[in-house]
Amino acid sequence: MRVYVVFVLAGAGVGWVVTLLADWLVSLPSAPLKGPIEFVASLPASAPVAAGAVAGLLLGLVAQHEQLTIRLADDRVVLVRKGREQEFSYDAIAAVFLDGKQLVLLGHEGGELARQACDLDVRRVAAAFAEHGCAWLDADPHKNEFRRWVPDTPGLPEGANAILKARQESLDAKGPDNDDVQELREELARLGVVVRDEQRRQYWRTFGEAGTAVE
Repeated sequence: MRVYVVFVLAGAGVGWVVTLLADWLVSLPSAPLKGPIEFVASLPASAPVAAGAVAGLLLGLVAQHEQLTIRLADDRVVLVRKGREQEFSYDAIAAVFLDGKQLVLLGHEGGELARQACDLDVRRVAAAFAEHGCAWLDADPHKNEFRRWVPDTPGLPEGANAILKARQESLDAKGPDNDDVQELREELARLGVVVRDEQRRQYWRTFGEAGTAVE
């Protein structure tokens, strides 16, 4: 709700400024884009403000859709982002940490249950998980196990190189937040491979067994 209020107020403020600016520009003897400016100036003062508020609301909806939401129930955590839910029991979570700007839920076998972009207040998130019995770590305990991926890297499970190649192509073309990139991360997890990205470069490690989500 706070996101919507901020965007609506900001949009209304922009609309108000546009009204003032149009009124000033139309009074000048030679103003650029005089036709559109005269049109804006002829509108009721509330019209640009209302239009700005609506635009702000739409931007707020987009921002809310992109932002990670964390719901902590008595026995499980639910992560919601881009309309997609991931649900995990606390028993399945070995530890939680922040890797750069990504929230990571670590399983007991060393696999990552979830890795999601997170702009929430770290202290509040850490306190909330700790309150529900989840260990919060200051860093990834497996950080030193990651190796940079190059085509046909040895030591990977069968099929992993092909998935990493396809993922690299999507990563280069669409960026790390693309749905295909995320789905291929999950495919790798099923093969026992954890992947993390740094400046569109892939780094990988293997683990014994992927964690289990509660569906």
